[in-house]
Amino acid sequence: MLNLNGKIIPSSEISENRGLQYADAVFETIKVSAGKILFWEDHYFRLMASMRILRMEIPMNFTMEFLEEEIEKTIASQENSSHAYRIKLLVWRKAGGKYTPQTRDVEYFITVESLSTPFYTLDEQPYTIELFKDHYVNSGLLSTLKSTGRTINVLGSIFAEENDYSNCLLLNENKQVIEALNGNVFLVNGYKIKTPPLADGCLNGILRKQIIDILGQLPDYILEEASVSPFELQKADEIFITNTILGIQPVTKYRKKEYTNTVAKELLAKLNVKARLG
Repeated sequence: MLNLNGKIIPSSEISENRGLQYADAVFETIKVSAGKILFWEDHYFRLMASMRILRMEIPMNFTMEFLEEEIEKTIASQENSSHAYRIKLLVWRKAGGKYTPQTRDVEYFITVESLSTPFYTLDEQPYTIELFKDHYVNSGLLSTLKSTGRTINVLGSIFAEENDYSNCLLLNENKQVIEALNGNVFLVNGYKIKTPPLADGCLNGILRKQIIDILGQLPDYILEEASVSPFELQKADEIFITNTILGIQPVTKYRKKEYTNTVAKELLAKLNVKARLG
């Protein structure tokens, strides 16, 4: 038996879930549009890489086709159909308080949430950011994984809400900007576009990869993956944030500096084409 919010209920798998007990889990947040899983191959291979890094045992049936079918099956079970969905695929190590070889085996679940827009649109409403400096993200490989250990992101979100910011930027232990609370960050200075490198501890984002691929095909821009100092934020012409569900979110203001969104608009159009054809 276990106590859930004051009620004694029968023991269940929730009491032995290592994702809940130890944040021993990784997940993928995926967008499905018009029946198509956007950038599915990239999501799948990132999930497999994350599981290998965390020494999880990857089941033989965890193929791209199997998980795609599981996602489609979960969507089909929804009572209300929609043109777009937000999927969360979470994988955790099986129960076992003390590490033993048996706890390398995994379990998973898939959740579905309807979205209002099937493709990416540009939100041009005021979007103000600030640095979150109460805690720092450690640079290195583990910080690049999409794991359930998101305490700093949660605290940063509370800080943003309490201070009327739309989002916050996180710093690593070297006081370098690495990402936003919910996505990767890009700075635009003329024809130069800069984003923090994975070595600094930023999330290995799927939309980050797509934007980098798109910029690699545009001769008008030069992309640089390099450490970003907080002092660079007020020198930028544009700042935008990327994530799988929203696509590209332009920042309108940081402290006294206001930004344009010209490059974000251009990239968004190309991102939608890539999402439909990719």
